[in-house]
Amino acid sequence: MDYKGLYKKMYLIRSFETLLLKLFEQGKLFGTTHTYVGQEAIAVSVMENLKESDIVFSNHRCHGHFLAKENDPKGLLAEIMGRKEGVCGGRGGSQHLHKKNFYSNGIQGGIVANSLGMAFAEKYKKTGNIVVVFMGDGTWGEGISYEALNMASLWGVPLLIVVENNRYAQSTPVELNLAGSIIKRVQSFDIEAEEIESNDICMLFPKFEKAVNFVRKKQKPFVQIVHTYRLNAHSKGDDDRSQVEVNEWWSKEPLQYLESYLSDSEIENVKIDVDEQLKEIVEVVEKMEFGSI
Repeated sequence: MDYKGLYKKMYLIRSFETLLLKLFEQGKLFGTTHTYVGQEAIAVSVMENLKESDIVFSNHRCHGHFLAKENDPKGLLAEIMGRKEGVCGGRGGSQHLHKKNFYSNGIQGGIVANSLGMAFAEKYKKTGNIVVVFMGDGTWGEGISYEALNMASLWGVPLLIVVENNRYAQSTPVELNLAGSIIKRVQSFDIEAEEIESNDICMLFPKFEKAVNFVRKKQKPFVQIVHTYRLNAHSKGDDDRSQVEVNEWWSKEPLQYLESYLSDSEIENVKIDVDEQLKEIVEVVEKMEFGSI
C-alpha cells in the first residue's frame, strides 16, 4: 500500500475543503458548500479500487469524491468560484458537477435512481464497468431510494452503493431520524451488504476492494455501509452538535492513521507540496473569466 500517495490524496481533500470555507467567508464562492472533512478515507478507498471507465455518482457533499476520482482541484475550484474554465463552465457550482464519468447532484434520493439507470445501461451494453453511488444516512428517508434498491435487486445490476453514515441529516441525529438498522433494510431486498465503523484507510481499502470485485464479477448490487462522522458543520456554520462529541471524533480523524506509517519529513513534504499547489491554483482561478448564465 502506497501510504504516502494515499496520504497526499487525503490531505489534498482536507486542505481543499478548509480553503473553501476561508474563501466563502471572503465572499468569493458562488452558492453554498458542504465540506467532506472527516470522511476522506472513504472516498480515496473507493476510487483507488475503480477503473477509469467506472462511473461514480455523488451527492451534495461531493468534493472529496470528485478530487479522489478526477484529481482536478483547479477545475473544481474554478467551478465553485463561478469561472468559465470550471468543470461545468461555472454553472454547476459546489453540488452539480460532471467530468468524464463523474456526476453529482444535490437532490438526495434521485441520485440513487440515476445510478440504478446507469448501472442497468452498463449491464445492457456489457461494458464490464460498475457504477458507484454515495448516499448518506438521511437519504434513507427518501422513498425513491427503496424503489431503486428494489429494481437493482430484481435486475441484478452492477451497482455499488456506498452509505456514508455520518450520523446527522443536516442537524437531525440519526437516532431521531431512522428506525431499525440500515443493513436490515438493504437485506430485505436480498442485496448483500456489509458494515464497518472506521476512518482508517488501512481497514477501509480492503473492504472496498472486496466490494468492487464482488460487483464487477457477479454483476450484482452490493451495499457497503461505513459508520463515520463529518467533523465540520453540515454546510458552513449550521452546527448545534455537542463539542464533546465532535472532539471525540476528531481523535479518530482519518489522516492520523496514515501519519503513523510515515516519517515526519514525509508528512511535512506532502503538506508543503499540497499547500503550495492550492495557493497557486487560487491565484490562477481568481484571474479567470466568470462564466455566463
